[in-house]
Amino acid sequence: MPSCCVPLGRGLLRRYRQVPRAEANRACPYPGQGTTSRCLLHFGVCGCCGPLRPRYKRLVDNIFPEDPKDGLSKSDMEKLTFYAVSAPEKLDRIGAYLAERLSRDVVRHRYGNVVIAMEALDQLLMACHSQSIKPFVESFLQMVAKLLESREPDLQVLGTNSFVKFANIEEDTPSYHRRYDFFVSQFSAMCHSTHEEAETRSRIRVAGIKGLQGVVRKTVNDELQAIIWEPQHMDKLIPSMLFNMQDAEDLDRVGHPATPSVGGQDPDPDHQEDPGVLAESCFRELLGRAAYGNMNNAVRPVLVHLDNHHLWDPNEFAVSCFRIVMYSIQAQHSHHVIQQVLNHLDTHGRNTPRVRAGIVQVLLESVAIAAKGSVGPTVLEVFNTLLKHLRISVDLELGEGPRRASASSVSSGRSKESEERIVQNAIIQTIGFFGGNLPDYQRAEVMMFIMGKIPVYGTPCHSMDTVKIGHQGTKRIQTMLLSSLIMVTSGFKSKTMVAALPAPFLDPLFSISLMEDSELRQLVLEILHNIIDRHDNRAKLRGIRIIPNVPALKFKREKISKQDIAFMKKHGQQLYRHIYLGSKEEDNVHKNYELLFTTLAVLTIELANEEVVIDLIRLAIALQDMALANEENMPMVIRCGIMALVAAYLNFLSQMIANPSFCQHVSKVVELRSLDAPYLLPEHIFKDKCPLPDSLDKEDRSLYFQTLDVAECLAGPGYSVDRLSIAYVPQVTDEDRLTRRKSVVDTISLQVDILPNNPPDQSQLAEEITFETLKKAIDTTGLEEQEREKRRQVIEKFQKAPFEEIAAHCESKANMLHDRLAQIFELTIRPPPSPSGVVSVSAGHPEHQSVPVYEMKFPDLCVY
Repeated sequence: MPSCCVPLGRGLLRRYRQVPRAEANRACPYPGQGTTSRCLLHFGVCGCCGPLRPRYKRLVDNIFPEDPKDGLSKSDMEKLTFYAVSAPEKLDRIGAYLAERLSRDVVRHRYGNVVIAMEALDQLLMACHSQSIKPFVESFLQMVAKLLESREPDLQVLGTNSFVKFANIEEDTPSYHRRYDFFVSQFSAMCHSTHEEAETRSRIRVAGIKGLQGVVRKTVNDELQAIIWEPQHMDKLIPSMLFNMQDAEDLDRVGHPATPSVGGQDPDPDHQEDPGVLAESCFRELLGRAAYGNMNNAVRPVLVHLDNHHLWDPNEFAVSCFRIVMYSIQAQHSHHVIQQVLNHLDTHGRNTPRVRAGIVQVLLESVAIAAKGSVGPTVLEVFNTLLKHLRISVDLELGEGPRRASASSVSSGRSKESEERIVQNAIIQTIGFFGGNLPDYQRAEVMMFIMGKIPVYGTPCHSMDTVKIGHQGTKRIQTMLLSSLIMVTSGFKSKTMVAALPAPFLDPLFSISLMEDSELRQLVLEILHNIIDRHDNRAKLRGIRIIPNVPALKFKREKISKQDIAFMKKHGQQLYRHIYLGSKEEDNVHKNYELLFTTLAVLTIELANEEVVIDLIRLAIALQDMALANEENMPMVIRCGIMALVAAYLNFLSQMIANPSFCQHVSKVVELRSLDAPYLLPEHIFKDKCPLPDSLDKEDRSLYFQTLDVAECLAGPGYSVDRLSIAYVPQVTDEDRLTRRKSVVDTISLQVDILPNNPPDQSQLAEEITFETLKKAIDTTGLEEQEREKRRQVIEKFQKAPFEEIAAHCESKANMLHDRLAQIFELTIRPPPSPSGVVSVSAGHPEHQSVPVYEMKFPDLCVY
């Protein structure tokens, strides 16, 4: 350094700083003595000055050119970068000085220098990865925050881009004290920008979404930054993304493109991005990173946003949102989303039907996407919630029915479907899809659970008061629950019938099949078809008809297993009984007989061995005899329908067992019927205008199937034809008590209860004496013959009837006896005494008498 260059005093230093740099350099005779030295000639001092400022400041100052349009000086930037890498302890000072310059430039609107400063910061961040970069990052974030606070869109975008570059840098060590609360709030505000210019508004929103994406990427993998998943941040992140997704969807619906191009040329890349597409991408990324404990915090803001913006009706956007959610999250977390939607449905239990229907539709879409087996352990809770809302919907529908009817206008000429029906149908579909996604063992539990929820009118039910909702409401719930059972059992393939149809499921199902409603009986038969038909043979039957060539249909069959044989021995009589009783109901229609025929055919294909074949033939002959005898005064169309059912089934059975003589006998009867009595065949009787006879000719035996002829056809090894001579008679069981029908035993017991309490007039009990009564009293031969014939039938029955049928008969009587004894015990047994006293009745008023403990008599086993 020349001797003329001496340090400046404080006074000269103040004057020195006021001299423009370019003028001092031009006047300096030693320009090579440091790029930041300024000559003292302007101050009247001989010689040139040395470096008077810290080196990091001089290096920072050098990167700013005289004209900001020239951009960042690359050579000077390389020197600054080399200095920062060589002396990392100076990074915090470099950052602080850059922040100071940037703040001053922002205030003075020197936006060119602001751009240069941010570019320098970005390069320093990319180049330096030492532990001492932490203080520098704090200065960097302060500068980014300064830009985001400004009202200039260009500065906001500039700060966002720098933050995104910083977010992509992987730091060696986690940060213990850094927080991003301000950035989440500021970026969320930018996502809701309402700038007047559409292009500028789109740029700001894109920048805000990118900023939020950067925050997520920076914090989600940092164990110390789990705070990002807290509700106060999720309540800002999620709605900001959904707002832009919804806005883009609205634009698409209206028909406006998101980013128009001018003059056929692509606009600037920053302006070309669609906020909706970018928001959806960020939304997917956020959900994909959500862990087990963070799933609820990520889904709850979605539901709140849909509530606040009234997006459940219509619910297209809500459905699309949850499709994104279900496809983005990890499969094992699906049950979290489903549970959240269910809870949200509970909170809207009394909302408008369309809102509830929208939520249920979202639940349906979520369940349909959920992977099989990933619906979680709370399966029964899910179904319980759905069934509860199904009941609420029925209550609302029946409660609002009269008001709706009085207020509705009849000018339109046609009634509109109730809005509650939309909710109910959506719930049923959801139950079906949910059940379809379950493994077989869970599906069996769900079938049992739903069956336990089906009410019977007039009987106590733990889930609802059937008397309160009335017969119509009970039937509505029965119909919908059975419909949901059909969907749950659809595709259910169980290896054994014992596992598919356990007694706790089968008994109430058969009880419903005795209801005096044809629609309910149809649903029960369809459920049985789904469970029994394990090889999908129903489609080949195509309704009830005389099939000319059964083997050509190529039914899929397997050898009946020992478990299925045991099942038919135990529950076969129940199946036959309900087919028998269901076929003679007066409200049966064509579909009922189609389903009954399918039931008999499926039983033959899946579960029929030689013993079951004999039982099915006995059942068919009993149905024919019932229609001929007509002891219950059935309509002629029902009698002919039963005859057609028997003909169609025996034609099917004879070809399935491949017995030529049996096939010939059936074909002969069918041929004679087609000539003389076509109304006894399914192709004719189920037509709309089929002529019906006044009566059935019992004497023309050729039109009916005869037991002796069938026995002769089946005489041979394998078939116990002796059992064919025993007429099938369904036994009365406890199932009649669960239905609306009254059995004979119930009627007799009812009379026994009433007669002692209300003795009628003796004149009413006195029998009128006439000539006929005297004649009957004298002629006892007829009674003796009837008694003798009855005894013979009982003995023959116990000799030839199958053990299962005898056991079922005895068990039914035992059950009735136990029920009667239980009623008697409830009336006679008094409660044991208690220390507080016993109740004694005197003069119709209860009196409490105190009994000391030492005077109480306890059983021996209770004393020690």
